[in-house]
Amino acid sequence: MTATNSNLPSLYDPFSTEAKWQKFWEENQIYKADPNKGGEPYCIVIPPPNVTGSLHMGHAFGDVLMDTLVRYHRMKGCNTLWLPGTDHASIAVQTILENQLKAEGKTRYDLGREKFLERAWQWKAESGGAIVNQLRRLGVSVDWSRERFTLDEGLSKAVLEAFVQLYEEKLIYRGEYLVNWCPASQSAVSDVEVENQEVNGNLWHFRYPLTDNSGDVEVATTRPETMLGDTAVAVNPNDDRYKHLIGKTVTLPIMKREIPIIGDEFVDPTFGTGCVKVTPAHDLNDFEMGKRHNLPLINIMNKNGTLNENAGEFQGQDRFEARKNVVSRLEAEGFLVKVEDYKHSVPYSDRGKVPIEPLLSTQWFVKIRPLADQALSFLDEKNSPEFVPQRWTKVYRDWLVKLKDWCISRQLWWGHQIPAWYAVSETGGEIKDNTPFVVAKSEAEAWDKAKSQFGENVKLQQDPDVLDTWFSAGLWPFSTLGWPEQTQDLATYYPTSTLVTGFDIIFFWVARMTMMGGHFTGQMPFKDVYIHGLVLDENGQKQSKSKGNGIDPLLLIDKYGTDALRYTLVREVAGAGQDIRLEYDRKKDESASVEASRNFANKLWNAARFVMMNLDEQTPQQLGKPESIELSDRWILSRYNQVIKQTRNHIDNYGLGEAAKGLYEFIWGDFCDQYIELVKSRLQKDADPASRKVAQQTLAYVLEGILKLLHPLMPHITEEIWQTLTQQPENSPQTISLQSYPEVETNLIDPNLEEQFELLIGTIRTIRNLRAEADVKPGVKVTVNLQSDSAKERQILTAGQSYIKDLAKVETLTIADEHQQTVVAENSLRGLKTIGLIIVVLVFTRLAFVVADEINDIPLLGTFFQMVGLVYTTWFVSQNLVMAKARQKLWGAWFKPTTETNMRLIKSPQPQETTEAIAGVFGTVQVLLPLTGVVDIEALSGKIQKRLSKIEGEINSLTTRLNNPKFVDKAAAEVVQATRDALAEAEKQAEILRDRLRGLA
Repeated sequence: MTATNSNLPSLYDPFSTEAKWQKFWEENQIYKADPNKGGEPYCIVIPPPNVTGSLHMGHAFGDVLMDTLVRYHRMKGCNTLWLPGTDHASIAVQTILENQLKAEGKTRYDLGREKFLERAWQWKAESGGAIVNQLRRLGVSVDWSRERFTLDEGLSKAVLEAFVQLYEEKLIYRGEYLVNWCPASQSAVSDVEVENQEVNGNLWHFRYPLTDNSGDVEVATTRPETMLGDTAVAVNPNDDRYKHLIGKTVTLPIMKREIPIIGDEFVDPTFGTGCVKVTPAHDLNDFEMGKRHNLPLINIMNKNGTLNENAGEFQGQDRFEARKNVVSRLEAEGFLVKVEDYKHSVPYSDRGKVPIEPLLSTQWFVKIRPLADQALSFLDEKNSPEFVPQRWTKVYRDWLVKLKDWCISRQLWWGHQIPAWYAVSETGGEIKDNTPFVVAKSEAEAWDKAKSQFGENVKLQQDPDVLDTWFSAGLWPFSTLGWPEQTQDLATYYPTSTLVTGFDIIFFWVARMTMMGGHFTGQMPFKDVYIHGLVLDENGQKQSKSKGNGIDPLLLIDKYGTDALRYTLVREVAGAGQDIRLEYDRKKDESASVEASRNFANKLWNAARFVMMNLDEQTPQQLGKPESIELSDRWILSRYNQVIKQTRNHIDNYGLGEAAKGLYEFIWGDFCDQYIELVKSRLQKDADPASRKVAQQTLAYVLEGILKLLHPLMPHITEEIWQTLTQQPENSPQTISLQSYPEVETNLIDPNLEEQFELLIGTIRTIRNLRAEADVKPGVKVTVNLQSDSAKERQILTAGQSYIKDLAKVETLTIADEHQQTVVAENSLRGLKTIGLIIVVLVFTRLAFVVADEINDIPLLGTFFQMVGLVYTTWFVSQNLVMAKARQKLWGAWFKPTTETNMRLIKSPQPQETTEAIAGVFGTVQVLLPLTGVVDIEALSGKIQKRLSKIEGEINSLTTRLNNPKFVDKAAAEVVQATRDALAEAEKQAEILRDRLRGLA
């Protein structure tokens, strides 16, 4: 696929590179799954995005996490399948089409169902592929040959099978229940299609008179129009204020209906007045209360949001118009007590963009308890599925425990039409709540059933409603693999391995899949559920359409490249399930986070280019694995294998962010900044051939391993570099995607050596930082003194002094004990003193022997001198050698002790240099860099002082702003916080500059 050129272009172009490899992977079906292939199966089915959608940051985040997992397991040798697809999105598509018809002055009823569906399929063919093409730009390694659509033939067959089976098992029924109703789309909507919005509304207080004229009760509501359907007033039976009223009745204003006062513990005595109006047909909590107290249900609402005949004089009015009129009427009649401003949450239809209305309606429902209980059994008995992070297990369990029957019918035309046929001949030719029906898998089967029940003259009409999109989505993990047929894909890849999804749909989708999977297959549909967090905006806020704070991933891809965005999204994850915050400048449409990842890609590209320029056009395979390695080679191979071990462990445990950060530190720090620099001198043409060969082998071997380690995260750039590094022919089908993921060679891991190099590299970094602080020019070599009390550290520094000199540009390097009393100059002087003392002692000893011999020849005098000598020797030893202080005094007369000050003066021959130096510390190693003759100290101090003065001015300005109450109280919270952050950073920088000035003083 790539040219046989053994080197890379000077600059990395992500845009042409990414498009090239995306095309190559798809055209060559690199990721086509084969159930007959060996290896442990690893399967992910993509959470199907809406066919109407476009790629948003939530999609990108989830898809990148999935692709990372799939690519990793594929390289580990697993038999992988990542199955793509889209959801038909009933409400979204229907809304688009009805808006088009509205612009033409038509409705769907003008077209009729058949023509409307033809138009819908035409729209899908023309516009429904946008999200799929955008997915391709992420470089996802899905099997496009298995792409599914929730309305395709196979999945439609699965939906029919599931509905009929559940109905025959009496787990689907038709009945009247309170549903979320969208007046705009005139359809029931699921909970996940409802968005709660905070609104500034009102709380109206009304007076309901007791029927016996003994007083009244005060109720409060945010929806005054619903009082027309009230059938009770409720109080808490433990509320001493009202419990004496339980059993009495009130007269409902306007409607003049007598309704009871009931006691129910659901009532919160602290809300409003502690008395609540009860409207069972228009509030879910009231509906449940109504069932407990056998209250009548009075529906006052039409499906289009206007009031019906049960609303009396307000019939035909829009619900919000009726609200104003009802309040005005109650005020006129003296029943309005007060109106309060009240901020509260209002549920809006995500598609219709209007407040939803709880509405009593005849719908189709799934009896959820048996399905939920089975899913609970899997969880409690087998911990299946297993949630990551584990804390979501409780959330999932609590949801299963609280689930109520699921409304699965929608008043739409686009979707899976409910397979129920009504015998309309039995109810005057119309579908009514009491019209009998049959459920069948086909119209022909329905006719057979209907004729056997109602006779040959029966007239049938299929239910016009369609199924909730979540019904087909609940079957997704196994219907996409061929269920209800027992296919080879189903046998091989089911249950799937991992579901990657956001926490916000655990309740709506995950629970539906586990319930459906458990019921129809007897297994949970996936082994693990990896719950990821949200991608927050630059201010730490959730991205949403209503806030208008979304960040377009395609825009960032166009600016920085796909791999940069992919790597950023994974690297920012601080732990499984944690939200990530993406830096973003909206004025410039730039992201510092993604730019940093692009810089990382460029760093890798440049390092790879340097390595290949020094391999003499040989591949890693031709060079072979390094053997007779040197110290720095041993170190990088140890670090490389340590990183393999850590990366595998992280990804195996869903620590993808930790894996990404570990690779970044190793590639940028250890490989690019350290090892490549360490071996540069060995790559010269005049270097030792054997050492040069080992350096080439190690570079090539580690670089190829790095590309494989990084490939799941950054597939495009790693593919491009790998193809060039291994010199794949132009039309080669080989790809890094199918190479083996690096295995750990534990025998090459040497923690002690890594610790030693950590000291060396830290010391080098400290010297470099000191050079930068002192503005030492890059080409200037310096003198450095290293001091440490640890003999081990001094030994390490001595062994690695060539690396220190090379990488930190050091000409003269001294390594010593901080308290050491022997240095080169003093040792020389001491040596001369010692030699002189020995000579003197020998001369005097010889003379003493000569004199002694002569004296011994004189009678009695020899014996006398022997006695004197013995006494003197005894005295000398006792006075000068027995006690330590005496020994030191005698020794000091000849060898003056070297103090710390003297040591420093000896190290720096010119005393004035000791004060003109800059010092740093790494661990317990003190680094001293003399500056005399290297930089102009006075000019440097002036430069630092100028910078300090500027920053102090900023500090004063920021402090003044924060001390201004008007700014703190009126400015946006994020602006105030940004100012505080800027002040903290400025103070930190000022202290650093002050420290540098003190060091130069």
